[in-house]
Amino acid sequence: MPRLISEGRGKWAVALAVGSVLWAAGTAQADKPVGGSTSPSPGGGEQQGGADGRTLLASVSQSRIQVTYLGGRTKTGSMEELTSVDPSWEPPACWYEPVFTPEALKAAVEDLKKNGGLGAVNAHEWWTSGIFVDHYEEGEEQDNFDLNSSTNSTAKGYKDYNQGKDGMFWRSVVRKGHEHDPKAWDCGRIMFWQDAGTIPDDENAPKPETLAAYAYDQIDVPKTEVELKPQAKSTVNLPTWVWLDKGTFKEVKVRAELPNTGLWAETTAKPVALHLEPGTEDAETYPASGECEINADGSIGTPYTKGDADRTPPCGIRYLRASNGEPYQLKASVTWEISWEGTDGAHGDLPDGTFETTQDMEVQEIQAINR
Repeated sequence: MPRLISEGRGKWAVALAVGSVLWAAGTAQADKPVGGSTSPSPGGGEQQGGADGRTLLASVSQSRIQVTYLGGRTKTGSMEELTSVDPSWEPPACWYEPVFTPEALKAAVEDLKKNGGLGAVNAHEWWTSGIFVDHYEEGEEQDNFDLNSSTNSTAKGYKDYNQGKDGMFWRSVVRKGHEHDPKAWDCGRIMFWQDAGTIPDDENAPKPETLAAYAYDQIDVPKTEVELKPQAKSTVNLPTWVWLDKGTFKEVKVRAELPNTGLWAETTAKPVALHLEPGTEDAETYPASGECEINADGSIGTPYTKGDADRTPPCGIRYLRASNGEPYQLKASVTWEISWEGTDGAHGDLPDGTFETTQDMEVQEIQAINR
C-alpha cells in the first residue's frame, strides 16, 4: 500500500508500507465525550476492549470499540467463530472513530517532534511531524487521500489543535484482516475535527449497524458434538437417533460500544435448526430434508429411550450400507439466527450464521441391537 510521508512543509515522498507503525510516545486518554456517555452494559458480562488505552498506537486495525459478552459464552469448552450463510455479506471494511482531544493531539505531536518516528494521520498514511504541525497547529490545508474517489477532497486546517474547543479529532480504522481490502480505502479522510455531541456527516461514520456488524464478527458459539444412539456405531437399516439437550445451545449475545459517541449495539445469535449430512448417499435422514428444528424448550430432536430402536426418530439417520472399516463422516451444522438492537431503538437482522462439526460413524451389518 502506498503511504505519503511528509519531509518538511510542501515536500512529499511516496513509499511502500505494510503493517502497523508505532508513534514514539506515551499514553493519552480521551477526556471529552462526543455524544455523552455510552449506555451501561447490562448483565455485567465479560468485557474486552478493542484498545488498551494507548491512543498513540497507530494501527490500521486497532479499533477502540469495546466488546462485552453478555450471554452464551462459556469459560470452559471450545468456542468457535460463526460463518455467515451469505458469502457475499461482510461487515464494513472501515469506519471513523474519535481518537484525540486537542490537548492529547498537541502532546502527541510535541513528542513526535522531539523523538522522531512516524504517526498515522489516517489508516493508510504515515507521517513525520510535518503534516501535524502544518495542518493541525498552523492551519494549512491538506489533501485527503481518497483513492476510491474521482477527485481528492481538501481538508481545511486547524489553529493550535483546536484547543479551547469542545470535541475530538476522529481518524479512520480498518476491520482487522482487511488492511489490503480495496474497500478499506473508502475511509480516506485525514484526521478531522468533530464537535462534541455530534457524529460525522459521512457515509463511513459509525452507526449502530456498524457496531452490530462488529459484534457479529466477535460471536463465538460452542463446539459441541451431537448426541447419538447408538453412539458412533450404527447398524444397517436401523435408525440412529440424533439430539441435542436444551442446555447445549443457548443464545449468544455480544455488545459493542464505541466510547465517546453514545453508540452501542447488541447482536444476538439464536440457534434455530440442525442440519444433518450422513456422509454417504446410501443413507436416509429424518426428516427427509435433514433439517431438524429447535423444539419449544430449546432442545433438538428427542433423546433415545429403551424400546425406540424400531421407531422413526424425529431427528436422525438410517444408513443403508455398512462402512466397511472406513467410517462415514457425519456432518452436523447448527444454523444461528442473528438479530440486533442498538442506540435510540435501532434494530434489525443480519445474515444467519452456521457452524459445522464432523463425527466418525461406523456402520455394521449385524442386525441386532440392545433394546
